[in-house]
Amino acid sequence: MMTAPPAIDWDAYFDEALDIFQRYLRIDTSNPPGNEWRAADFLEGILTAEGVPCQRYDAGGGRVSLRAVLPGDGSAGGPLLLLNHTDVVPVEREYWEEDPFGGVIRDGCVWGRGALDMKSLGVAELMAFLALKREGVPLRRDLVFLAVADEEAGGLYGIEWLARHHPDAIRAEYVINEGGGGVTELFGVHRPVFNVAVAEKGPLWLRLVAEGTSGHGSMPHDDNALERLVRALYRIHTWQRELVVYPLLDEYFSRLRRAGIFRGEATPEALAPVAAEDIRVRALLTNTISITMAQSGIKHNVIPGRAEAAIDCRLLPGVDPDAFQRQLEEVIDDPKVRLERVFAGWSEPSPYDTELFRTIEEVIRQHVEDAVVVPGVTVGFTDSRVFRNQGVVAYGFSGGLDTPELLRTFHGHNERVTIESFRLNCRLVYEVVRRMCAA
Repeated sequence: MMTAPPAIDWDAYFDEALDIFQRYLRIDTSNPPGNEWRAADFLEGILTAEGVPCQRYDAGGGRVSLRAVLPGDGSAGGPLLLLNHTDVVPVEREYWEEDPFGGVIRDGCVWGRGALDMKSLGVAELMAFLALKREGVPLRRDLVFLAVADEEAGGLYGIEWLARHHPDAIRAEYVINEGGGGVTELFGVHRPVFNVAVAEKGPLWLRLVAEGTSGHGSMPHDDNALERLVRALYRIHTWQRELVVYPLLDEYFSRLRRAGIFRGEATPEALAPVAAEDIRVRALLTNTISITMAQSGIKHNVIPGRAEAAIDCRLLPGVDPDAFQRQLEEVIDDPKVRLERVFAGWSEPSPYDTELFRTIEEVIRQHVEDAVVVPGVTVGFTDSRVFRNQGVVAYGFSGGLDTPELLRTFHGHNERVTIESFRLNCRLVYEVVRRMCAA
């Protein structure tokens, strides 16, 4: 029988969380190069001050991940693992209104690279871990805090490295990670919707390399590498790919329809005009391609002999990256443009008929009035894929509730999160973890 939760001074708890969050944002872990050892030092200092021993995992070059455990008696099952990554994407400082590594509070928001992705959730997980330690509550399962390196570059020196070299470090029955969260408005309806991500799209990062004949710019010819690359990119850009309603999205749209948020049928035909106007919906229903980098040439009057571009493909669950790459080659239709694979990942979805999903749903509905909870697909990719492919239930869950406008700063300029959203995140994550673990 679940005992009543111990009394917590939530104001003091949150003040501490906010202070840790600000200090954490001031640690520059831009990847590349990462330097995640700085974050590991910071987090380890907090944990060891509470009497919690930590294990460090160094993949080399300062790519350090950190693990801590509160042991349970195992009566509820295997470990609940609180997963977060410590690296962040780089910034273009000239476009920011505040120091991206200043942890500044302005206009009711905490500003900084990683505010959304994902140091806020990392701190919420840390605080839940610390609170249960301080309360001395007997646990029915192990609670693991795992802060990993290199997620933003695919996890080669983070979760992938741990899976190969230290598989016991990632053993779990359930995982809570990034990829989900709450939004204040969806499809033009103002009502809180919390997406619990049970699946995600697979990344396929490719490099296009075009080679030709260099020469003087005053004498154009038909073997210009840059022109070949431009033609290839144009064909990719204009390639019309079909809309697909992945089976999991039937439940997603069904719940939204019952809540009066989505109107219409969840078919490719009915969703086509919605996808044409809403990039988020389009990303949910198609294999997307973004052209992200291009480079060529050495001088204004020299025809280049080589040109390169990077494309970021995100594939729907179940799409074979090899087959998709072959389709791309057919679309490009130029033997002098080759595709080089940089990174690929995939994962099967997690079921949502589980104790953890039901617990998340109960906690959200008890704390957020009129909230709708849906199982969803993350259009990005996360470290959860490694766990899902091992049969572990992994969910993207954050207790934050943000406006669509603020969520668009994810990976963008002026990334920030409201203080109230961060407060709610800390409260909901703690409550979910307590219910899953406490005796």
